[in-house]
Amino acid sequence: MMERILIVDDDITFALMLRTWLSKRGFEVATASTVAAARTTLAGGEFSLVLSDMRLPDEDGIALLQWMAGQGIAAPVIVMTSYAEIQNAVRCMKLGARDYVAKPVNPDELLKKIREALDRPQEEPAAAKPVRRSSPAPRESAAQLNYIEGRGDASRRLYEYIRLVAPTNMSVLVNGASGTGKEHVARLIHQYSKRAEKPFVAVDCGAIPRDLAASEFFGHVKGSFTGAVSDKKGAFELADGGTLFLDEVGNLTYETQVQLLRALQERRIRPVGANREIPVDIRLVAATNEDLEAAIARGTFRADLYHRINSFTLRVPSLRERREDIPLFANFFLDQANRELDKQIVGFDAAALRALTACDWPGNLRQLKNCVMSATLLAAGEYVTVGDLPREVTEETAAPGSLSLRDPATEEEQIRRALAAAGGNKSQAAKLLGIDRKTLYNKLHFYGIE
Repeated sequence: MMERILIVDDDITFALMLRTWLSKRGFEVATASTVAAARTTLAGGEFSLVLSDMRLPDEDGIALLQWMAGQGIAAPVIVMTSYAEIQNAVRCMKLGARDYVAKPVNPDELLKKIREALDRPQEEPAAAKPVRRSSPAPRESAAQLNYIEGRGDASRRLYEYIRLVAPTNMSVLVNGASGTGKEHVARLIHQYSKRAEKPFVAVDCGAIPRDLAASEFFGHVKGSFTGAVSDKKGAFELADGGTLFLDEVGNLTYETQVQLLRALQERRIRPVGANREIPVDIRLVAATNEDLEAAIARGTFRADLYHRINSFTLRVPSLRERREDIPLFANFFLDQANRELDKQIVGFDAAALRALTACDWPGNLRQLKNCVMSATLLAAGEYVTVGDLPREVTEETAAPGSLSLRDPATEEEQIRRALAAAGGNKSQAAKLLGIDRKTLYNKLHFYGIE
């Protein structure tokens, strides 16, 4: 049987290159960009070896080792780390890691260490639990594979707030434009909460027929109306003990809002046609792309329901507000597209990355994901080129000098945009800004931009 390796590294381009290199040497390779994603992947099947970076966006390699030991997963682990973190690598060895390799990785050295780790007999994991195939991960954990946390200020703020509110029992209202990942945020709140082991039930409020709303939320008994051929549990009962997510809550009819408010206040529901009430315990997370306060003013949304669902508000920024994260998201979606389409595209060339970063993405993450999927399908070489991208993206490609510094009030923002568009390449960023490299360095120093 082909030996399986899991690469855990948030540098998606590096991970894909390493995956391609190892695949050509006869290994079956999967990738994960966070500890959470690695846990989900490891829980879903057996791996011969784990190759993990020390520093990851959510936790570190030590946390992954500790989790594997606790789960009884005995696959050998090789830690990748910088020379400055050798001490942490030694700590990983004490926790059960088989070996470590310093970055930048020497391919021949890495292959030798992988071969040595695979050829040695498996050792008992630190937790002294029997080796087993991991049980399937909870359904909610799959959300970690759909998106990745950004590193920009707007992204970091969002996820800080998520981690702050998640352990509480507060109702949360998630505001954001279509395609920004509101359901992903709701699932993360559930995963980080004390209700994580209980159900997460999502309801699309815009898709519920008016005459079936009560049944969808509260259930019904057999024969209560035409078509009720059997008893049915509603969303409240299905989510009992866990989290109920109401997507696009602003689409609810006024009548349904009244029913929903009562259920939330009383924490009891009555299925349609039933003669008794059922107690329910749910944590409510709602999402909307509408201005609910304006809806209240128009008389289409109840103020009392708004205050009931809005103990804490989270605003999900649009993708154009997270422009510095676009290369990270794009490479993450590329990894997904490679798996789905069975391709091995290494990354994006410089021009394609500039086009992606310059685009305003009115469809947000959903649009970017679709764009990357299409480009991956069309790409004929190792890298996605501008020619592989949809026309609506390439039309917004920034031309040299288009990010000029004529306005001092926006100078810092333009410099940051140029750096993001150039993928961090300062020479290219200077060309985009129409200035020389020395001038750019002086301005970077002035604004404290690293």
